[in-house]
Amino acid sequence: MRPTKLIKIAWGALLKNKIRSLLTMLGIIIGVAAVIIMIAISAGTEATIKDEITSLGSNLIFVTGNFSRMGPGGDKSSSSGGLVYEDAFAIQEEIAGVNGVVVEAGATESVKASGANLDGVSILGTTADFPSVRDMDVEQGRYFNQLEVDRTIKIAVLGHSLAEELFGSQDPIGQTVTVGTTRLTVVGVMEEKGLVGDVDYDARLYTPITIVLDKLIDNNFSKFRGDRVRMIYVEVDSEAAESEDGKSLDDVILQIQLLLAKRHEVSLDEADFTVTTQQDIIGAQESTTAAFRSLLAWVAGVSLIVGGIGIMNIMLVSVTERTREIGIRQSVGATPGDIRWQFLAEALLLSLVGGLLGMAAGLGGAWIFGEVSGMRTVIVPSSIFLAFGSAATIGAFFGFYPANKAAQLDPIEALRYE
Repeated sequence: MRPTKLIKIAWGALLKNKIRSLLTMLGIIIGVAAVIIMIAISAGTEATIKDEITSLGSNLIFVTGNFSRMGPGGDKSSSSGGLVYEDAFAIQEEIAGVNGVVVEAGATESVKASGANLDGVSILGTTADFPSVRDMDVEQGRYFNQLEVDRTIKIAVLGHSLAEELFGSQDPIGQTVTVGTTRLTVVGVMEEKGLVGDVDYDARLYTPITIVLDKLIDNNFSKFRGDRVRMIYVEVDSEAAESEDGKSLDDVILQIQLLLAKRHEVSLDEADFTVTTQQDIIGAQESTTAAFRSLLAWVAGVSLIVGGIGIMNIMLVSVTERTREIGIRQSVGATPGDIRWQFLAEALLLSLVGGLLGMAAGLGGAWIFGEVSGMRTVIVPSSIFLAFGSAATIGAFFGFYPANKAAQLDPIEALRYE
């Protein structure tokens, strides 16, 4: 039998029971849509995490301190784990291939200026290389230099939206803001960056890290912590970062590890710090989200299997209902192969049409979910082909048994069936 005629007969048989055919396809529709939506949510989450990490800057190495407290009966040196402020400058001065180094310390304070009073403002103490290392630009005025950091000069650079809230249309340069009880002179305004992840870079106030350490952090905690810092950001020269074999970047990392181990008088095996790159973090996040994505895909795939079972069930009912029709077709010359292909074509049409409708529902559902929930969704083209291909395979797999059963019916017994 010609394929076109086979499809025409199968399609006509499905149209005789439109509601039943639609309900049979429903499992496939839901399954395909679920696979596309689940993978889109997972891919969107992965892309968001990647953007957050890359928004920190480019070609970065993160040096994190492993801070530990002094145990009972221990001496003072036992609490000396982690990084200290001077480590950052040692890295910048002694390691080849380093463009800039940034140390940060944060606090939350009320900020007053020009009649405005804002509570809970994020204060970020940084060093002079912050704009270049973190890929941020100064829109108005300037950023502070390292001499001002070393001398604890009371100056500030405002985030874009913070400057508008405090001064409106006034020129903030040269104005005074009061952070907690400390008065700072505004020397610059950062260019608008926006919200990245959970961090609003435009609502921050940037000031020398020495101001935060000396004036804004609780004194008791400051005494206990000393000049320790949680993390050091190291910007690597682009040639080293983009090396194809990765050896240049690895060399910089090794130099940092050896320098800090020497300064802290520890071995690399007992290091009180951890060195990672952006790609390390992105790779770890991708492996986690990939496993989560696979889990979501398998859970959504259960709907496809349920849909396939529904197809097999309806096709078995159809074979029983059309036993006499099968007998008549066999009596006029239809071979078992013709009967088998007819019912298999019906099962395939159910799954393929259901797959197409599921693709439309999945694409629309992913877009709606992203708009309503505020979560980012990214359509992965491979998920569409995977879902549609799975639907076709399931239709063929679960449709074969009913089709084979119909082909094996005895013509005489089939004609006697009432």
